[in-house]
Amino acid sequence: MIKYNRNNLKKLEAIFELSGYVIRYERGSFKSGYCMVENNNIIVINKFFDVEGRINTLLEIEQNLTIQEDNLDEKNMEFYQKVLALKPTVS
Repeated sequence: MIKYNRNNLKKLEAIFELSGYVIRYERGSFKSGYCMVENNNIIVINKFFDVEGRINTLLEIEQNLTIQEDNLDEKNMEFYQKVLALKPTVS
């Protein structure tokens, strides 16, 4: 479990950015709270979400993307391993 704080949000954002994604926080009527522009690797998240909502949204998006682990430095990779441990296991 990771804590819902700004520091961990910044770490998650860094992992996405190092993998070539741009994260933007904007207004919108997204049914799921986010929108992905796949051809441009842009992720748009509802700007009215609090830190917990933003982290949960990024964790949800991460399950559907391929993160380029070879672009991550040691600190980011360590945090990303914690994120991967949060994924539910399929039996």
